[in-house]
Amino acid sequence: MKEYCGVFGIYNFTEDSPAKSVYYGLYALQHRGQESAGIAVADGKDINCHKGMGLVNQVFNERNLGGLKGTIGLGHVRYSTTGSSVLENAQPIVIDTRYGPLAVAHNGNLVNASELREELKDKGISFVGTTDSEVLAAMIAASRKADFEEALIETLKSCQGAYSALIMTRDKLIAARDPNGIRPLALGKMDKAYALASETCALDILGAEFVRTVGNGELVIIDKDGLRSRTFDMAEREALCIFEYIYFARPDSVLHGRNVYETRYNMGKYLAKEHPVDADMVMPVPESGVPAAVGFSAESKIPYGEGLIKNRYIGRTFIQPSQEIRDLGVRLKLNPIRDAVRGKKVVVLDDSIVRGTTSRQIVRLVREAGAREVHMRISSPPNLNSCFYGIDTPSRAELIAANLSVEGIRKYLEADSLGYLSLKNLIRSISLPSKNLCLACLNGEYPVRIPEKLQSLRLFFN
Repeated sequence: MKEYCGVFGIYNFTEDSPAKSVYYGLYALQHRGQESAGIAVADGKDINCHKGMGLVNQVFNERNLGGLKGTIGLGHVRYSTTGSSVLENAQPIVIDTRYGPLAVAHNGNLVNASELREELKDKGISFVGTTDSEVLAAMIAASRKADFEEALIETLKSCQGAYSALIMTRDKLIAARDPNGIRPLALGKMDKAYALASETCALDILGAEFVRTVGNGELVIIDKDGLRSRTFDMAEREALCIFEYIYFARPDSVLHGRNVYETRYNMGKYLAKEHPVDADMVMPVPESGVPAAVGFSAESKIPYGEGLIKNRYIGRTFIQPSQEIRDLGVRLKLNPIRDAVRGKKVVVLDDSIVRGTTSRQIVRLVREAGAREVHMRISSPPNLNSCFYGIDTPSRAELIAANLSVEGIRKYLEADSLGYLSLKNLIRSISLPSKNLCLACLNGEYPVRIPEKLQSLRLFFN
């Protein structure tokens, strides 16, 4: 599974150009999206933007960053579904409106984007790309409200689903989080600047002090007079995405006061209690499986070791592998350490199983490297349902846990045993009330109603 995107914004109270700060913030959020990157900067009069396809350090250099002058900046890294990885969908979205120039960067997915798009088309509004972020920007532009903030609130109240959005005018930086707070957004402060980011790790890279999480249904407005806040539409409960803790967030980030590394470590400890095994070695699937594997090892007293090495430089390639290499699948990214696993009973720890094809290849890799037994342990419950709030997940027909029992999955993986962390102990690991988390992919309880058309067609716009 892949997260759709990450956002970063900064408001400077000096004349220093923010482009490089946004660049480093996006660099820290690169794990949230590798398809495209973009930065927009406002100087009080105009908004200038540069964006392109590829990684942050592929899109930007000293020359194009130097051309982005101003005091306010926002940036975006994006992952897209197949077929929509094009420059037209790269963000930030920059448009001219009767309120002045506007830039929008958005993390999440609007479940009613197609309906909103059709309404706007009926009014004669055309679109360049296919993202719901462009829909959001167009709705603001189409508003008849006299005041920009009221136009923004009117727009946000019409949007259903998940969004942590940054909106920049020529003299303001605004953060907005959906009424359920499904996607994360953090506020930080430096000596003469405020910063906003999808994760706290992006604040850390700039030495910004974490102030607080942007609340669900909250607008945070930063301008020359400082920072102010207003609530525009709070739902009955907050519902932060559970997979931020399981997989998406960087382990050095803090979400709602919970260190992500610690929560994953706890997942591993509870997993060892639930599914003990006689083994010689606990090894993670790098990188996301590492904290849970360390916790599993600590609780089970089974030695921790590295048995798989990840090619950290594989990144995103435009060169298609040959059929022979494509058939090898996971070998492009992972290679076993044969001397580490040969003759041993090995516990392989991963964060989740989606379709099961990658996990099956990993089990085969480790066994072919000489492991005597391969026991699979998963630090989350079975993934039973699709996500409609900004994560690229398959349909239920493609989710292996929605179609096979745990024993059926074990047989498919060709593992000697298989154990999932229970939902109860997942919640314990995070130490947040379950009512404050979106668990839809695990229990089917969606905090925002999903239109039937979207469920059947599996449409994703962001």
